[in-house]
Amino acid sequence: MSTTTTSSPRSPATPLEPPTHYTLFPKTLPDGPPPKGAFDIPLSLLKKEFLQLQARAHPDRHSGPDKRKAEGTSALINEAYKTLQDPLKRAQYLLLLRGIDIAEDERAKTDDMDLLEEVMEVRSLIEGAEEERDLQETREVNEKRIQGSVRLLDDMFRRDDLEGAKAEAVRLRYWTNIKESLDSWEKGKPVVLVH
Repeated sequence: MSTTTTSSPRSPATPLEPPTHYTLFPKTLPDGPPPKGAFDIPLSLLKKEFLQLQARAHPDRHSGPDKRKAEGTSALINEAYKTLQDPLKRAQYLLLLRGIDIAEDERAKTDDMDLLEEVMEVRSLIEGAEEERDLQETREVNEKRIQGSVRLLDDMFRRDDLEGAKAEAVRLRYWTNIKESLDSWEKGKPVVLVH
């Protein structure tokens, strides 16, 4: 009696994708980073998953060698969350994953004179404000600028338009710096916009 064994064809091995900040949040970001996943992410869901992950990984819940591992895991979760919750850091991170470093690149500035003029006008408004309420409209307009940049970045990353995403991330850096200046406004305090 002879038996014949047939082997099923083996599928070619596919290289594993390197882990990213996105892989730490599988419930919130199941599609991973763009272009497959979206750039604009649900921050309330991200925070919820972050708190759940931290509750399990917190070093105080572990002892011995597990505690050291938990410290590393907790630090990684914190770093990923800080990066993903902030649109500018998220854009910089995604570009860095693709080999484009605009966070530390001093050349990653803009030649857009209209943008620079607009930034200087806003800076002047902030410096000239007498009271906090004088800046309310400026805050609202700047928040719309940030939201517009996020929408553009979402579209550019989905289309895998890295040059466009790089240029828009530089613009977003200006709007984010304006937001930080508005948030830390004090009467008479000079406005320093870091680019």
